[in-house]
Amino acid sequence: MPSSVPRHWRENIKRYRLLGTKCASCGTIHYPRRTVCPSCKARELEEYQFKGSGKIYSYTIIRSPPEGYEFCKPYAAALIELEEGEIVTAQLTDCNFDDLEIGMPVESVIRRMFAYGESGIIVYGYKFRPILPRM
Repeated sequence: MPSSVPRHWRENIKRYRLLGTKCASCGTIHYPRRTVCPSCKARELEEYQFKGSGKIYSYTIIRSPPEGYEFCKPYAAALIELEEGEIVTAQLTDCNFDDLEIGMPVESVIRRMFAYGESGIIVYGYKFRPILPRM
């Protein structure tokens, strides 16, 4: 548990942005961040901001969640293949479970993940939802 609210926000930028790295040598994109490129072993990596769109690669419905996630049961957890090719694990939100399909286009959104007991810190993070029609 974080010791203070400011420290929590400072140290958890990765919860709020899909940040990875891009190798300056071979151009390979990685998620999560790397210090060494697994493709070419170079150490020159720069921060890379993923677009946040992709498609459902696989998913499941969680009906008996782990401790701390009871407030959101049932929920859908998925492997999301990002537009750039990397695969991330995330919750699906704002969706009807019966409408979920492998290959469905999704986009990242920021949503509540959980809250720390007495400290009152509410933790937000990225989840994915089906892409909404644009008006």
